[in-house]
Amino acid sequence: MARYRFHCTNGLECVFDAVGKEIRVPGRLADRARGVAEALMVTLDDGTDWRGWQVSVHDLRGRNVLVLPFRPPADAVARGA
Repeated sequence: MARYRFHCTNGLECVFDAVGKEIRVPGRLADRARGVAEALMVTLDDGTDWRGWQVSVHDLRGRNVLVLPFRPPADAVARGA
């Protein structure tokens, strides 16, 4: 089992994951990254345009192992935000 950190950024602002999460199956990294993105969008539901945001997943050696763009919430897509 390996620990990964799930940092979120739009290139200007960052939300760093200092603790990380242990993931048993590396194939589940994308699922966890999507969950992190969704949780951040709910937590900071302040009208932010999430289209430029991404989750950057790193192992504990600092290697980038996955980059996944945020999916804007369905209501933002419907509004054309």
